[in-house]
Amino acid sequence: MAAALLAASAPHVDVDSAGLGAMVGWPADALALQLMGERNMDITLHRAKQVTRPMCRGSDVILVMESSQRKRLEELYPEVRGRVFRIDEQDVPDPFRKSEQAFRHSLDRIARGVEAWSRKLKQIQSSS
Repeated sequence: MAAALLAASAPHVDVDSAGLGAMVGWPADALALQLMGERNMDITLHRAKQVTRPMCRGSDVILVMESSQRKRLEELYPEVRGRVFRIDEQDVPDPFRKSEQAFRHSLDRIARGVEAWSRKLKQIQSSS
């Protein structure tokens, strides 16, 4: 959901999505498909993939949902320190296998974070 929202909000940025414990190859959850559809966004082609060192090294900014993810990425790949940030000011809970309400709550938090990061990324790009 985050990658689709960010890609739409900041089309000048290359956006990718990967997880630390990804169910590799799995499509987006049915609730994610539904909620993104309500926003006129189609994520049916999304497939989960595992984050890798080359992926991280090639990224200027890495956005995570939770502080624990930031810590783990920095432990696995120390060279990315200073480039890993939470997408929102607070941790965004993982709604996987939870209720529609949980998905809506997480999506609202993600959308708020994407809005802020989209502005930041535009500022960074215009100053470089």
